[in-house]
Amino acid sequence: MKAIDLHVHSTYSDGTMTPAELLKLAEEKGLAAFALTDHDATKGLDEILSLSADSPVEVVPGIEITTAVPGKDIHILGYYVNYHKKELQEFLDNLVRTREDRNRKMCERLHDAGLSITYEALRASVTPNTILTRAHFARFLLDAGEVSSMQEAFSRYLNDRCPTYVHREKVKPEEAVKIIRKVGGVPVLAHPILYGFSKEKLENLVASLKEAGLAGIETVYSTYLPADERQVRTLAKKYDLLMTGGSDFHGSNKPHIQLGNGMGKLFIPEEFLDGIKEEYLRNYNIPLNGSPASEKPVSADNTDSAILQKDSVPAGLLSFDMDGTLLDDTKQIMPATRQALDDAISRGYIFTISTGRPLTSTLRLVSSLDLEKYSPLISAFNGGCIYDPEKKEILYKEVLDEDIAKGITAMVKEAGLHFHTYTEREVISERDTEEVRYYSDYVKMEYRVCEDVLKEEPRPYKFITMHLSNRGVLEEMKERILAKYSDDVQCIFSNDMFLEIIPKKSGKDAALRKMCEILDVPFEKSYAFADQDNDISMLSAAAHGVALVNGSKGAKKAAGYITFTDNNHDGLVPFLNALR
Repeated sequence: MKAIDLHVHSTYSDGTMTPAELLKLAEEKGLAAFALTDHDATKGLDEILSLSADSPVEVVPGIEITTAVPGKDIHILGYYVNYHKKELQEFLDNLVRTREDRNRKMCERLHDAGLSITYEALRASVTPNTILTRAHFARFLLDAGEVSSMQEAFSRYLNDRCPTYVHREKVKPEEAVKIIRKVGGVPVLAHPILYGFSKEKLENLVASLKEAGLAGIETVYSTYLPADERQVRTLAKKYDLLMTGGSDFHGSNKPHIQLGNGMGKLFIPEEFLDGIKEEYLRNYNIPLNGSPASEKPVSADNTDSAILQKDSVPAGLLSFDMDGTLLDDTKQIMPATRQALDDAISRGYIFTISTGRPLTSTLRLVSSLDLEKYSPLISAFNGGCIYDPEKKEILYKEVLDEDIAKGITAMVKEAGLHFHTYTEREVISERDTEEVRYYSDYVKMEYRVCEDVLKEEPRPYKFITMHLSNRGVLEEMKERILAKYSDDVQCIFSNDMFLEIIPKKSGKDAALRKMCEILDVPFEKSYAFADQDNDISMLSAAAHGVALVNGSKGAKKAAGYITFTDNNHDGLVPFLNALR
């Protein structure tokens, strides 16, 4: 079994290694996983998750929130927090403001005590996005020759009993637990032995935090003695808490503590991370009311017959975006994902597709991927139509008004941008551009150049305007269109190159509701899986919205949950397997 480390800091708080350096070190040490848990900061998470996409080391998005009870700081770790959520960022912004106020005042006290330090000089000594902590004060004083070690800086100037120390306004630990829960994360009490509490006082703290929603307690830690670990394990068992562990690695700011193995003998087993993931998924799949999916259980290897049981009561409706979500980057469904999908369908869940692709392209993809056996309803054109493959019938459609379509094409032409729309069988464009050739290959659909697309299709499902290298140009076009037609259309990005203009009443959220209505599935049993900005409305509307970790910031902000891995590494599998 490989080791993991669930408590690690980077240069975005008081560590001395960048996210890239931490990932490289974790790979060299052969760790299975580590959690980036910077103090009151999530700014390093996008960077490290992007870097680790193809790494053998799994990275857990986390945070360590600084809170306080009278006379003592208490740290709360949060794992798999949806750090894109507005509520969390507002909470952290407030913490940073109070921390910065404290830092300014403490610099003044240190300067008045005769030390060569100013806030401006301290801030200039770190990178712009760094959250300043007392470790930065200690490092600055050491580099300035004011102390002989960082330990001396803390003992003489920086601990909470020193006259130069300034207390700051802090939140209660229960508040941190609740905000972590609110954004889908798993809250854990960090290094409880370090607080120096009596056994009774520590247990009272744990009991209070458990009532607030605490999920775990840091049971294995770099500086624990065997008796300390036994005490924490006893608390974990008594209060039904997950056991977690971490080194609290800070790089050269704590040179005696190493990544993964602490002071040399630390070992944190992978099963600790398994427990955290199970807790995360338990919150995601809230038990649903109603009848079971079928009168008799259906075996996982009898998927086809399960799909044909039309009289069974559905367990829920699963709506999948295709590109970047259900499909990997080669436009295939990975074997483990396929198996998890089959298993979910065998348990009574209904498979549907919600894609921005045109219908013809989607039908070809459905056929090539052998998805026809699931008899899926298909929402194409970003909710512009809903198609029943069994009946070969469009059940619902929304198209652009003819006059509005004329106005938009005129605006796009004036800007000199490529645009295209569709007939029933092909892409149509007024120019043979690099963009239309790229798009045709992307969706595996023929294109044709014509003199006037609106003569061929006066009321299209949607337009796409494209730029292969400059999203900013498309952002400007979006603003111009919405300034004039915001009551009539939506403008959404399906990726950085494609700006889609669709009817106001269209959209993946409207299609999801309509498919639930058609299939007689209560909307509280709707699940959406997606990755891009054109999926935001669906992810926000669904009772259970799951964004892929490779998705856009907007998609992840809209979703309730984010996958552990990306679309090329079976990101959907744990979430499909959790469906019961």
